[in-house]
Amino acid sequence: MIEHQQERQRFVVAKDGHESVLEYKLSGNRINFTRTYVPDVFRGQGIAKQLVDKGLEWARAEQFDIEADCWYVAKFLD
Repeated sequence: MIEHQQERQRFVVAKDGHESVLEYKLSGNRINFTRTYVPDVFRGQGIAKQLVDKGLEWARAEQFDIEADCWYVAKFLD
């Protein structure tokens, strides 16, 4: 389950004591996705993609101007 922690500007999947995260920074109407991290033990399970999908869905619904310093998120932008 993906939790959106708006106060910490991140989306999180917590599992077995580990956190996978998609972090962002807001500035006015602009959102910058800065980092995606999945612990080694959970890589290859599609968690990063799920986080990015959820983050982009939220950002688009909020009508933010989207940019990504994170290379992984940048792959999903048009």
